[in-house]
Amino acid sequence: MGARLQAVGLEKEYGAAMAVDGVDLDARPGEFVSLLGPSGCGKTTSLRLIAGLERPDAGRITIDGRDVTDVPPQRRGLGMVFQQYALFPNLNAYENIAFALRVRRLPKAEVERRVAELLAVVHLEDAAGRYPHQLSGGMQQRVALARALAAEPPLLLLDEPLSALDAAIRDELRTELRRLQRALELTVIYVTHDQAEAMAISDRIVVMERGKVNQVGSPQELYDRPATRFAAGFIGASNRRLTTVELVAGHPTIRWGDARLPIARNGPLPPGSTVMAAWRPEAATLTDAGNAASALHGRIELITFLGPITRLDVRVPGDDEPVLVDLVSTAAAHLQTGQSVAVSIPPDAIRIYA
Repeated sequence: MGARLQAVGLEKEYGAAMAVDGVDLDARPGEFVSLLGPSGCGKTTSLRLIAGLERPDAGRITIDGRDVTDVPPQRRGLGMVFQQYALFPNLNAYENIAFALRVRRLPKAEVERRVAELLAVVHLEDAAGRYPHQLSGGMQQRVALARALAAEPPLLLLDEPLSALDAAIRDELRTELRRLQRALELTVIYVTHDQAEAMAISDRIVVMERGKVNQVGSPQELYDRPATRFAAGFIGASNRRLTTVELVAGHPTIRWGDARLPIARNGPLPPGSTVMAAWRPEAATLTDAGNAASALHGRIELITFLGPITRLDVRVPGDDEPVLVDLVSTAAAHLQTGQSVAVSIPPDAIRIYA
């Protein structure tokens, strides 16, 4: 079973820039936690603080209740894989993995048994004798992962290890990584800027913005119920507009272009309030233009086929940006650019942020 990681009040400043500003993190044993955010948000610095490669200016880090804030990285018992795999170029795949075991002075027979197991785990039995320059990027990543797992770490730290790979290999390896994590019951802290990647492999996601934790939740929670404007815009596609709240026949509405859309009450919304409204493209439906007084009326500007879904860019009068609408591709097959449509959005699908 993996270790429990707790970080409280982590801070790290570089000159006048606060790279990490009061970050709290609690990863349960066997949990896959991703740190997600744009470049410069503090996710990699947070990982380096956990690894011991940087020392925090404030805050504490514990692993299974043991305070490791001042413990050097080699004594924290962690496994680490970074963007650059840092394989020894003069050692083949077998020796790269064995190195981590020989440092621990394990008996030769134990080293051989463990390396054979790890090569099987990452499906590289036939590549044991190859050197790094003879391996593809995906194979190098597997060797680096096996080497990190060799010491049986209770906590594995991964800093965008798949970012240099092409899309097909990246998808394959992230699935393999998730399988390994579950099979070995590892606790994993994974840094990425790829929202789809974080959604696909994480138990929980920590969304970071400007050195702070913006929101923490499961992939579904973050997608369905983003708590902040930033999370709503960063996780998945969404239609977002600054707008004002107006009452129509006693019911709250928002102005979207030249139209008004009814919204569900989710707190005090005084008329005239300036808010950020957001809704997901798949929440919309196309409706009969003649019976859609509360819909958005516009023309299809662009049709993008995405396999199971088709995305429409709909130009709405009075709105500077097209509205995105995702439909099941079979239902969108008859549509054409330039066609007039009415877009209906359920009131409870529109989220309102101050």
